[in-house]
Amino acid sequence: MTRFSIPIATLLAVGALSAQQQTAQISAGDTLVIKQVSAFGYDHILVPKKNFIIKKGGIPDMKRLNGTKVIVSSVENQNGYQVQLERADGGRFFNAYRSLTADAYEALQTGELVPIR
Repeated sequence: MTRFSIPIATLLAVGALSAQQQTAQISAGDTLVIKQVSAFGYDHILVPKKNFIIKKGGIPDMKRLNGTKVIVSSVENQNGYQVQLERADGGRFFNAYRSLTADAYEALQTGELVPIR
């Protein structure tokens, strides 16, 4: 039992360190692209519910987010690794919201956010 637990723990530690290095590279001003990886919406980008978008006078079309270039406006390390995203063209998301919040670590791992290099 202990013979297998040491290599597994080592692999997990190395994986965690490499994941931290990947998210540590994102800073304010970086450009990313939003990609839709699930048919059920976005899991790690905090998109408002459709009824809230409609109340603000917006258009709740989730398909328009796919392929949108965004700029990281701020980075917070309070609840995990939160980033504030603004559209690169200066427009609003759903014609109602200036910015969206995303969990950068999880969004990068799942492919919802893809860095432009």
